[in-house]
Amino acid sequence: MIAFPAGVKVWIAGGVTDMRCGMNSLALKVQQGLGRDPHGGEVFCFRGRKGDLVKVLWHDGIGMSLYLNDLHSYCISLSHSVEGFGLAGIFLM
Repeated sequence: MIAFPAGVKVWIAGGVTDMRCGMNSLALKVQQGLGRDPHGGEVFCFRGRKGDLVKVLWHDGIGMSLYLNDLHSYCISLSHSVEGFGLAGIFLM
């Protein structure tokens, strides 16, 4: 389990992301698509084409981390997401 700090902003990509993208490519998408700093401590989430894979990009102040999770083992479906590269923000309490 990853413990994000309280009050951290979480940005969720509103479209499909190529899951072959690595840390640098996803950080570039954050910079160009949202105009945010990927090293600012916010969490950025991206989903795969089928909605069964999620990549999470986060800089914890020491280094950049990229997490990958396969949602087959959970009762979560992200297959009906909005198309396009809009990012929506939520807050973790």
